[in-house]
Amino acid sequence: MSSPHHHGPEPAPAPDQTRNVLVTGASRGIGRAIATSFAQNGDRVIVHHHTRREEAEHTLAHLPGKGHFLLQADLADPQATADLFTRVLTSVDHLHVLVNNAAVNLPHPLTETSYTDWQDLWRRTMDTNVFGAANASYLAARHMIDQGIAGRIVNVGSRGAYRGEPDHPAYGASKAALHSLGQSLAVALAPYGIGVASVAPGFVRTERVAHRLTDAVRADSPFGRVASPEEIADAVLHLASPRALWSSGAVLDVNGASHLR
Repeated sequence: MSSPHHHGPEPAPAPDQTRNVLVTGASRGIGRAIATSFAQNGDRVIVHHHTRREEAEHTLAHLPGKGHFLLQADLADPQATADLFTRVLTSVDHLHVLVNNAAVNLPHPLTETSYTDWQDLWRRTMDTNVFGAANASYLAARHMIDQGIAGRIVNVGSRGAYRGEPDHPAYGASKAALHSLGQSLAVALAPYGIGVASVAPGFVRTERVAHRLTDAVRADSPFGRVASPEEIADAVLHLASPRALWSSGAVLDVNGASHLR
């Protein structure tokens, strides 16, 4: 059997060419900022959401450029994830970039959570944050390989994978798994010209965590603040660019020096 290196995947589109980009969990916060950043770059964005349709429609309505569209799916459901990709590839011929941003982050401190709830919350977290991302990555990568596309997969992980999440342990564990998944896929997909990388943000100024952004949290960073969603989006856009192929396998800390490793 010949090496996949010999198949010669097509290079990713040049920066001035339109790429098709699927951003999961793009209804608000970091996902919305990522979708906006790609649209500003001239890419066509598929805005994915699960339950927040109205917010996702707001994201879509405010994207610059043309050709963007909205799709709904529960990524915790493997068949729904497969159906999502069928709909994506019915609407566009090729998928060049997948951003695994969709995640759930449900509190479950061990000392205050029943055993039954503990199991349920771990399962719900892993089903979306790990299995959903793994299934989406599989489907995107198989399409890229079959079509000879030198595509990109970028995962939105978390500083919590390293620093710990005492009230959200499943979330921290899921993000550590997501980083590891990205590194495994970076090695597996490199022969096909596909780059895979992750970002690991600290706290970001979003609706979801607004109630947690105390002075103490801001003081975690020597900059005395938390990130804007746009700062995370800029890092994702860079890792998805043709110029960032040699960063494949990286987990990029985007936490304002609040946690060093």
